[in-house]
Amino acid sequence: MVQAWIRAAKNPVEVLPPDLAHRDEALFDTQVTTRSPMGAVLYHTGGLLIDHGWLRFLGSGHKRFPRSMPAWNKGRSTNSAGKSLGFWLIADDVVGGFFALDGGAFGPANGQVFYFAPDGLRWEPMNGINYSEFLVWSFSPNLSQFYQSMRWVGWESDVSSLRGDQAFSFYPSLCTAEGKTIEKCTRKPCPVAEIFSLNVLELPAQIQSHLR
Repeated sequence: MVQAWIRAAKNPVEVLPPDLAHRDEALFDTQVTTRSPMGAVLYHTGGLLIDHGWLRFLGSGHKRFPRSMPAWNKGRSTNSAGKSLGFWLIADDVVGGFFALDGGAFGPANGQVFYFAPDGLRWEPMNGINYSEFLVWSFSPNLSQFYQSMRWVGWESDVSSLRGDQAFSFYPSLCTAEGKTIEKCTRKPCPVAEIFSLNVLELPAQIQSHLR
């Protein structure tokens, strides 16, 4: 079913080979079955690179995308004791946005997809869609419409040269008034782990602190 969706995709989709040495462990740690689309992507691919690599779906890991789904979630969607924080990271993009399934952190724990927007620094619902619907959505023209204000001239070449463990850092930040016009921002590759810490953990906390 997932292969059929990929064949019908309107956006370029690169299917990375799975990490054969670790995919069983990754599947077990994620607690999904290969009969589900998420389990199929996790077990049978090292990850999916959508639209020149702009959007990255986590799989079992690959040398070009050295992050498996459970390894990337460890310490980010779980606390130091390994307890879930109520969401599960499934994908991210090159501008510092992150996609997660809701496990109670954002709403009724119904597995809907939420997006952490780098220009708003908050989790936003993706119109009530689940993982399978999100996957199909990413293959459609909806993707370019969604990111229309975040793309710049020549982004395809810039994104294609980015590693799967990197995202772009922008100055001014996309969450500022000055950063709303992305063509005027400077950008440089940065470890995606640093982008996650800054966008998801540090900046929102700083904003809340200033509002108190």
